[in-house]
Amino acid sequence: MSELFDAVDALLASRATLPPPTERKRLRAAHGLTIDEVATALQVRRATVSGWESGKTEPRPPERDAYARLLDKLAELYPAAPASTATPAPDAAVPATFTAMPAPVEARPPSTGEASEAAAMTATENSQTSPTPVAAAPAAAPRPARATRTSSTSRRPGAKKAAPAGTPAGADPRFENGPLAVVDVEDGQVLAYCTGGLVLDVPAKSIPALVDWTLREAKLGQPKFVGPGKDADPLIVLTEAACERYGLPVALTEEERHAGRIPEGHKVIKQLTRADWQLTKRGFGPWARIYRPAKGSNRQCVQLCIPSWNALDPRFWGTAGQLPPAELARVLGVYATRVMTPRGSTAVTGLELMTALHPPTYAVRDEETGALRQADEKAPGSLGKDPIDPMNFPPCEVPDGHPVLKDLPRFHVRGPAEKLFEEAYDWARPMTDAECTLRHLVGIDVNMAFGAGANGLPVGLGEATHVTNPVFDPKLPGSWLVDLSHVDLSRVKAGKEWVELDGSLLPSPFTPKGDRPTGPAWYATPTVAYAVELGYDVAPTEAYVRHDNGRYLDSWYNRLRAAYLATMVDLGVDADLSPQDFLAAMDGYKARDPELTIVTTAIKATVKGGIGKLRERPRGEGWKPGEPWRALSRPTWRPDIRAAVIARTRINLHRKIVKHAAFTGQYPIAILSDCVVYAANGPSPLDFLPYREGKPLPGGFKLGINPGLVKHEGTQTVLWGEEVRDKFNAPELNLARYIKDGTVTDVDNGE
Repeated sequence: MSELFDAVDALLASRATLPPPTERKRLRAAHGLTIDEVATALQVRRATVSGWESGKTEPRPPERDAYARLLDKLAELYPAAPASTATPAPDAAVPATFTAMPAPVEARPPSTGEASEAAAMTATENSQTSPTPVAAAPAAAPRPARATRTSSTSRRPGAKKAAPAGTPAGADPRFENGPLAVVDVEDGQVLAYCTGGLVLDVPAKSIPALVDWTLREAKLGQPKFVGPGKDADPLIVLTEAACERYGLPVALTEEERHAGRIPEGHKVIKQLTRADWQLTKRGFGPWARIYRPAKGSNRQCVQLCIPSWNALDPRFWGTAGQLPPAELARVLGVYATRVMTPRGSTAVTGLELMTALHPPTYAVRDEETGALRQADEKAPGSLGKDPIDPMNFPPCEVPDGHPVLKDLPRFHVRGPAEKLFEEAYDWARPMTDAECTLRHLVGIDVNMAFGAGANGLPVGLGEATHVTNPVFDPKLPGSWLVDLSHVDLSRVKAGKEWVELDGSLLPSPFTPKGDRPTGPAWYATPTVAYAVELGYDVAPTEAYVRHDNGRYLDSWYNRLRAAYLATMVDLGVDADLSPQDFLAAMDGYKARDPELTIVTTAIKATVKGGIGKLRERPRGEGWKPGEPWRALSRPTWRPDIRAAVIARTRINLHRKIVKHAAFTGQYPIAILSDCVVYAANGPSPLDFLPYREGKPLPGGFKLGINPGLVKHEGTQTVLWGEEVRDKFNAPELNLARYIKDGTVTDVDNGE
C-alpha cells in the first residue's frame, strides 16, 4: 500500500503548480541566490534553471517537486507586492520620473557651469566653451519575455525567431542583427541570443564552423565611427554549455589562468589551424581573436568572449558573467551600442575606443596606379600608426624599468627632480576641535572625474622636444622641471581677488599626498598652470614639450559621457533634476534595473581603465628591467597623456575645494582620488554645500549626474571616524576610503 501512496505522491508532484517565469526569477533574486546556486541544489545544469526562469522550458519530475518547494518557501518570505503599490503616490519623495522607464534623451553639451569642470587651463571656470554635442544614445533593447524558435526540422542557418526590437531606421544591413551574440545550448539546440530580443539558430558544430557562420550568415558587427576607421568585428560570447558543445573547457586550470590561455596543442586550436584560421599573440584566452589575413577591404575576424574564463571581470562587470544568455546579450548590447563592441577588458576597450575615434591613418589614391592605399603620413589629430621609439621618451615621464633608464644604478630610487609623479589624491588630516563637535562625516564623489579631466585638454600627439630655461606656456603640453615650493595656500588668487585661507587645513595641489613641495620637481602642464592661476610666478629650468598637440580625448570623452548619461536616464536619474530630487533619484537607483546598473559600472571602468592603459606596465612574460615590454609597441603607450589627465583631474578638484573654503570656511577631512569628505551637522551633502535658492556656489561643488559634478558617496558619524583612527592608532587614516559603507578592512595595504 505504501508503494501505491508513493506513486500517487509522485504523480501529484509531477503536476506541482509553479509561478510564472518572471516570478521565479524575482523570488530567487529576492533571496540573493544565483542561478548557479539553484542549479547546484537541484542537481541540474545552469542553463536548465535559466530556461525555467525565461519560460523556454518547464521542469520535469523529480526536479519539479523540489523546485516548486523552493519557490513556495521563497514566496512565503518574499510575497509579491500588491498591484496598487507598483506606482509611487504623487506626493512621494521620489521624483515623478521614476513612475515609468524614461526614454534616453539626446546628450546635450554641458552648461557653462558643467563645462567649467573640464576647463582647459584657465583662471576662471566660465571661459571654457562647450564640447560638440554627440548623437543620442539608442534606447536599451527590451528584454524578451519568451524567446521563440522554430521546430528542429527547420534548420535554416540564421533563421530569425523574433524580430529585433528597437533597431534604428537605416541601420547598416551588413550588421542588421546587432554587434554581438551570446551562444548557448538548450535542449541540444545551439542558439545565438542577439540584441533586441533576436534569437538565431546556429548550425555550426565546431569553433571553426562557428567563426565561418558568424562572418558569412550571422550579420553581426558594428559600423565604423568615422570615415577612415574600421568596422568593429563581430563578438561571440560562449556560455558554459556552448564551451562544452564546442570542446572547450568550462573553466581554466590554475596554470592556464596564469598563462592567460589554453595550451597551443589543444584540439580546438588544431581545428582552427587546419581551417587556416589564426590567433593573435595572446592566444586562445578569455578574449580570443580569430582571423585570416585581410584581403583588400575584406576583413575576416571574430572576437570570442568566454565569461566562465573570467572574461567579464566582476570588478568592472559585476554579475554579468552569471546572467542568462538573453540578459547578458542585453547588457553587452547596450554597452556596445553606446560605447563600442568590447574588445577585451574595459581598460582595453577604453584604449581601443580612442583609436576607433581617431584612426591612425587614412586612404589616398595612388597617382600612378589609381588604387587606394594608406597615406604615408598619420591622420590629423591621431597618434599615428607607429609607436614612439622607447629611447625617445623623456626619462622623467617613463616608469621604473623602462629601457631609457637601463643605465641607472640597479637600486637607484628616482626623486621628484627625476620623475614625473602625477597621481590622484590620497590625503587626510586630523580633525580640528571644532570639527569634532559636529555630528557627521559626509563624502561626495565626482562623477567620471577622469573623463571630465580629459575633456578639452590639449595633449601631445608626437615626440617631445627638450628645452632648457623655457618660458612657461600653459597651452603647450609637456613636462616641466620647476620649483613650486614658494606657493603659499594661505593666500591665493580666486579670480582677480586675493583670498586668505587656513593653508594648514588644505592639501597641496602639487603632490598626490598633499605635501608641500620642498624643491624642484617635474610636473605636467596643468599643474604648473594652476600655480600661475593661484597668483604665483613660475620659472622652469628644463622641459620636454610637444609642439604637435591637440584635443585628442574630446570625442572619446563625449561618447562615454553620452553613454553614461543615457544609461542613467534609463535608471531614472536625469541631468536636469533639482538637488533634492537628484539625491532622491540616486537613492536606490541600482535596484531599478540591475542589468543597466552593470552597464554604468562598465562605462565608468572604461574611462578609468582607458586612461590607466596609456601607461601599461610589464605583465610578466619573462620581462626584465631595462628591456622593452609588449605595450611599448603601441602608438597608444603614452604616459605623458595619462599624467596630464590625472594632473588636470586633481587640479579641478583642488580648485573646487579652494572655492568652497573661501566661501564657507569649511575644509576637507580626507580626499581619495575623486571622493572628498567634509564634517557637517547633517547627513546630507545639502547640509554643507552652499546652495542658495537651488543654485550652487559658482566654481564650487554642484550636485548632479553630469561628469565633473558630484553625488553623495556616503555618510558616517564623526564618532565613527575618531574610533576608527584610535583603533588603528592612525590620526591621519584616510576616511574617504571607508566612508561609503563604514567597513574598515586591512589598513596597512589600503584595501
